[in-house]
Amino acid sequence: MALDAALAPIDWSVLPQGAVRDAVDAPSGRLARVTLGPTEGPRVVLVPGMTGSKEDFTLMMPLFAAAGFRVESFDLAGQYESAAAGPENLVPPQRRYTQQLFVDDLLAVLESGPLPAHVLGYSFAGTVAQVAASRNPELFASLTLLSAPPLAGRALRGFKVLGPLSHVVPPRALGPLFISALRHNVHRAPRERAVFVTARFALTRPSSVADIMALMQRTPELSHELRAAGIPILVATGTGDVWHTAAHRAFAERLGARLFVLPTGHSPCETAPHQLTEAMLELMRG
Repeated sequence: MALDAALAPIDWSVLPQGAVRDAVDAPSGRLARVTLGPTEGPRVVLVPGMTGSKEDFTLMMPLFAAAGFRVESFDLAGQYESAAAGPENLVPPQRRYTQQLFVDDLLAVLESGPLPAHVLGYSFAGTVAQVAASRNPELFASLTLLSAPPLAGRALRGFKVLGPLSHVVPPRALGPLFISALRHNVHRAPRERAVFVTARFALTRPSSVADIMALMQRTPELSHELRAAGIPILVATGTGDVWHTAAHRAFAERLGARLFVLPTGHSPCETAPHQLTEAMLELMRG
């Protein structure tokens, strides 16, 4: 906790020292990736969420590398430096970013390296990771769900702020509202973080954000499948998350998962990286 409290401002556009950039060929296109740590180390894959990017884990990646793990992250299709990846590249071409698109892309990333891997799915990517794990559990050594949608079906109904709007505003129309909120820093992120978040929108496709909003209104219930898979699972969240802590607690109980609650907001990977990494290492080594 003391190490997280002492975090200094950083330039979020700068990757950790020693990080290697490359790209993964996935069904939707080329996905920008960054990797750090010993090549022989156990593999950790950190998957960012909607409007996010691999840089969201800049503070966690050196911690995993120092612990002997080979850690990587990539930008989702349509997001930041993977903006050129999208449904038009599929065979046959499609019009929308679908759950299957994101799941197939994640499977392609996992299959590009040693398996099984320890996987973290952040926010919407937590749902993507659950679907992939329920279908291909042999690829997963453990699964961490960070601030992931804890409600099945219309998951946006549980939003503390946007929840009431989710019943009256079409889901795709919520995408521009969400982007506008981030541009205006309504969540009061530190200045250096807000600058980077805003800069990413020069590349991120608004259509991908709108489609993901729609997908979160059809969040699958996979607790039975994941319990049967026997994968060690950690549900991690902050007390200030967009969903209530009680919803995450019930989510963890349905999954038979450990619950880890931090005194932060939606992004413990940015604000409590030491505590989150330590909780993951405990799960991964357990």
